[in-house]
Amino acid sequence: MMKKSIEIDEEIFQDAVKFCSTMFNLPPLASKIYSYLIFDFEKVGITFDEFVDVFAASKSSVSTNIKLLLNAQLIIDVNKIDERKRYFYTNSEYKKIRFEKIVQKMQDELDLIENLRKFRKMKKVDDKDFEDKMEVYKSLLKKNIVNIQESLNKL
Repeated sequence: MMKKSIEIDEEIFQDAVKFCSTMFNLPPLASKIYSYLIFDFEKVGITFDEFVDVFAASKSSVSTNIKLLLNAQLIIDVNKIDERKRYFYTNSEYKKIRFEKIVQKMQDELDLIENLRKFRKMKKVDDKDFEDKMEVYKSLLKKNIVNIQESLNKL
């Protein structure tokens, strides 16, 4: 058995696995790999072989799940100059990427609401209560977009 590069707290690890599985819609092994990397506080990097060993998983399963995490931009990999091994880390830019995607979705929703509003007007649908509620909703979206963008600028 290989020596682990990092120390984890089993209970926090299990909570993280559950959270990542739900939050990022990840399969179990990908959630475990990402959660394990969260404990790499010193950024030593975790090797492919360590994942295979720690999770007693096949190389193909680990490989598939690492590719999924790389494609989702949740993790990054680095080749150290003096070694052939790849080291994996959480992507420190991911929080920013994630919230930029959220802002884009809210902006897309605002555009859709506006197009629907124009279409309703064209069809001469008059529903003051609906219009008022949509304005409140649009205002909520706009405030959240501004709030998130201001926070992103600080990251």
